[in-house]
Amino acid sequence: MNNLVWIVLDSCRYDSFRRAHTPTADRFAASNEAEVERRHSYASWTAPSHYAFLIGMTPHRNPSGVFASKVYKEDFKQWSGRLGIDGLDFSRFVPDLSLPKVLRELGYHTVARVSLPVLNEMTLLSRDFDDYRLMDDHNDFPGMIDEVRFPGDRPRFYFFNLGETHYPYMLNDQDLPHVSGVHGVLKRLDRSPKNDSAVAIFDPQTMSRLHDQQVRCVEHVDKLLGGLLDKCPAGTHVILTADHGELFGEDGFFGHGPIIHEKVFEVPFLEGAVTK
Repeated sequence: MNNLVWIVLDSCRYDSFRRAHTPTADRFAASNEAEVERRHSYASWTAPSHYAFLIGMTPHRNPSGVFASKVYKEDFKQWSGRLGIDGLDFSRFVPDLSLPKVLRELGYHTVARVSLPVLNEMTLLSRDFDDYRLMDDHNDFPGMIDEVRFPGDRPRFYFFNLGETHYPYMLNDQDLPHVSGVHGVLKRLDRSPKNDSAVAIFDPQTMSRLHDQQVRCVEHVDKLLGGLLDKCPAGTHVILTADHGELFGEDGFFGHGPIIHEKVFEVPFLEGAVTK
């Protein structure tokens, strides 16, 4: 059975990833004769996208002329090849529809490290993991990597949600509007929004600056990715994707959430096996 590492770049839209200089991801793609695909998220914000992931579904290719059920079943069948386990298909996932539960039953040690408060340990997402934790720091992919271990006694599933590519994109500017989703939305739902400036309208220059910064965040993550891949034994299957995209002023939108727009559903997708 192959180890599995699933990395989610929160809010990273497809064109941000493609604009970035990503030599580590490029080498990984080349070693698998693969490429970064343009796929589509099942949801426009973090929580429901991650529920889809942990059901066992990856971002889709937006096929036409097919029944949705066929797309779903074909997606689940991919787990057999990814993990090197014959017969692993949709029937193995029902009725729970939980990837970590299936993997635990197969003998995997399951670990999740998340950056967004909406994915905290009290949510249903944590239910079937052996070890699940919300990181103290919003931008701590290095801390996640430091904890990675492959002792060899049993296969491992590591699931990482990265905050580096989410607003405020590793910027510390005091003049940026406050956005509850990253500053503890679950702690603020019962409070007045009068001090929340998330409704502020950004000017085009700021929008462009923020988009450029998300690109730089992708490059930052790519530099760290090599250290993670170095820790992975040969054959480890790696998925690199995003949960949804982001709007930087297109058609008057900023951010993501209750928004229907192509750019908020477009995400990068890359997968393959680690080679040594």
